[in-house]
Amino acid sequence: MKKTIGISIAVALLLLSVFVWWRFYFVFAEGVKAGNLNYFEKKGFIFKTYEGRLVQDGFKSTAPGNLQSNEFRFSTENSEVAKKLERSSGLSVELRYKEYFSALPWRGASNFVATEVLSVEGSNLKNNIPPGLDEKRN
Repeated sequence: MKKTIGISIAVALLLLSVFVWWRFYFVFAEGVKAGNLNYFEKKGFIFKTYEGRLVQDGFKSTAPGNLQSNEFRFSTENSEVAKKLERSSGLSVELRYKEYFSALPWRGASNFVATEVLSVEGSNLKNNIPPGLDEKRN
């Protein structure tokens, strides 16, 4: 009887761990999205995470005559990605991302996690001087 209970508990723990891994850590999709970076911020009550939104070119709507912008909401864990994105608000950005089935509080509020900034068009990221201050330093 004790052996059956022990095996049942082991199987239940194994199934639970597989479910948690599948739901929160399995990468469902990977890809690249591009658009104008609408906002990027660090927020949260307990876990401070980086959250952002890309507004993609084009419009789609399910009802004729209505306009709806294409938005891509994402989170990031990588501090280097966060530094680049903090300086890129309003610019055209291309991001590599991973999609998970569910979000984790310490990973971010979104199922989409940006892992790399591929390009930023029209940026001044090479030097860390904000635009407009270049002239004052010379």
